[in-house]
Amino acid sequence: MAVTCIPFRFPGLRGVRCAFQTRVGGASRDAWGGGNISFAVGDDGASVAANRRDLRETLGVRALAELRQVHGDTLIFDPLPVAPEASPCVDGDGMATARPGMGLMIKTADCQPILLAHVEGRHIAALHAGWRGNRMDFPGSGVARFCEYYGLHPRDVLAVRGPSLGPARAEFVNFAAEWGEAFSPWFDARERTMDLWSLTRHQLLRAGLLPAHIFGLDLCTASLPELFYSYRREKVSGRQAGVIWIEEER
Repeated sequence: MAVTCIPFRFPGLRGVRCAFQTRVGGASRDAWGGGNISFAVGDDGASVAANRRDLRETLGVRALAELRQVHGDTLIFDPLPVAPEASPCVDGDGMATARPGMGLMIKTADCQPILLAHVEGRHIAALHAGWRGNRMDFPGSGVARFCEYYGLHPRDVLAVRGPSLGPARAEFVNFAAEWGEAFSPWFDARERTMDLWSLTRHQLLRAGLLPAHIFGLDLCTASLPELFYSYRREKVSGRQAGVIWIEEER
């Protein structure tokens, strides 16, 4: 069965497409059952490569770029494609491009894939934001560097957050040490959970995005085992993709 994706289009923006992969379908088995697209989690390499080839074909993109994600705040411009049979060799957690046909792929299993597009549809970016990324405000700094590099204004940037760890499942028992008082507005002290979705929205707003330009797929990866991989839930887990690309002219 082919890998499956949830499509997303920014309202009124033609020429830019987004997709958020589910775990449904694919060639992987056992703990990675489904469409795992990461070579780094212990899955059979042949199955991973098959899933990656299938994903590219399903999306209809010419190439996919990806990074060796390290939970930092490095943004890579004009990344090179990575073959379905190869592992990424460049460290970073964000990519940006103006090249049509190049899909920017973020791998997640609870972290937030944040996809960005300029309203004119000629520049896109993709960010990987785990809780460490939120703590260092990567959503905000990623937007700032994206805009600075291409000469854009944040008010003209659209953003969508994909499926990720929801507010009820983002438990942090060491809040004071891991976060600190500055993040208390998003912390439920009784339940010991963080609302990472609201925090990301706040950081994007603070970066200059308009409220109407911020979208989110409120699907909790930890709560939907039939649809998504979740490291919090399973520890040994596959990864699903969040992808954005500029369509090529035909």
